[in-house]
Amino acid sequence: EVMLAVEHLDWAAKNAKKVLKPRKVPSGLAGFNQAATLEYKPLGVIGVIGPWNYPVYTPMGSIAYSLAAGNAVVFKPSELTPGVAKWLEDKWNSIAPTQPVFQVITGLGETGSALVRSGVDKVAFTGSGPTARKVMAVCAESLTPLVAECGGKDAMIVAADANIDEAVEFAAFGAFGNAGQTCAGVERIYVEEPVYREFLDKLTATVERAKPGGDENSTYGPMTLPRQVDIVRSHIQDALSSGGKAVLGGLESVQERIVEPVILTDVPETSAAVREETFGPTVVVNRVRDLDEAVERANGTNYGLGASIFTRDKKKGRRLAERLRNGMVSVNSVLGFAAIASLPFGGIGESGFGRIHGADGLREFSRPKSVTVARFGSPLELMSLERPERHLKIAKIMLEYMHGR
Repeated sequence: EVMLAVEHLDWAAKNAKKVLKPRKVPSGLAGFNQAATLEYKPLGVIGVIGPWNYPVYTPMGSIAYSLAAGNAVVFKPSELTPGVAKWLEDKWNSIAPTQPVFQVITGLGETGSALVRSGVDKVAFTGSGPTARKVMAVCAESLTPLVAECGGKDAMIVAADANIDEAVEFAAFGAFGNAGQTCAGVERIYVEEPVYREFLDKLTATVERAKPGGDENSTYGPMTLPRQVDIVRSHIQDALSSGGKAVLGGLESVQERIVEPVILTDVPETSAAVREETFGPTVVVNRVRDLDEAVERANGTNYGLGASIFTRDKKKGRRLAERLRNGMVSVNSVLGFAAIASLPFGGIGESGFGRIHGADGLREFSRPKSVTVARFGSPLELMSLERPERHLKIAKIMLEYMHGR
């Protein structure tokens, strides 16, 4: 997490000037006497509301790009991770004590509402869809723009020609790393029929070796948000009661704070375990007859954050990626897009809107400004209350020549 945050800091610092510098743009025939320039200006003050699950990497995707674009930032972290935010603020002030443009405020939801109402020029929010709707409602009071990353229900597709061992390793990490508390983690896996049993058996054998707990020797740690445990339990219950099977673990895997790994299969696509974000160490593995069905199922939820595809045929992987309804896809890896600072990060639908990271992330926290300078007078007097008839006729001929059929 820290390594990736540093990568994004470095990219934003090195590329902001190049991405946001004024540039000349073509004027076109209609404005041939004008010199046209596109500029990008800072918005002012950005209010960043961050999550608890990756308290450095995720908010820094907004903080670093906001600062690099010339803005000041007021950061409200999750009430579960205020110490991380204060550490970031202290480090900034130790490095740039004369530039107090990064400030932290801590508190509960009311603090976040106060930040949104404080007159900031844009809000960058990361969290759940229901909370995003509340933030949007407050933003609407003053027409404050918002970029929102609201989680996902990311699918993995495993083709019959995939390297199964490789797919299994990535699936185990994507589904159970950080106790499954990853917005772009793997929550659904669709495996083509010929390799379904092999994949499921190998994934089960790999995940069986996981040792959840609370010490440094644990494979992953406890659940961070206590109420999320109830959601994990309810999704497992719904999957089982609707006809799904637990290949590994089950309801007994859900303890007070620790959730042991759970692998579910044959789960109906209507189940909450398939359609809603679980955000815990569980994964649904369903077989499909072919890749067309896999794509259809992967696109079958309201979420659209990330996805992954495993196939030895890279061209086929790219074609499948184009058909997926989301913001990001990795072929033959999981979360590959998160490590590349030049790529934008974000989703569609229930997963939110807007982008952080990359050139799009820098522009997300800027406002475009158009400037024209007349190089010489136009030979056609069209912007006059007393337009000559002859000039109108010439303009008509030009318009028909350029755009007529």
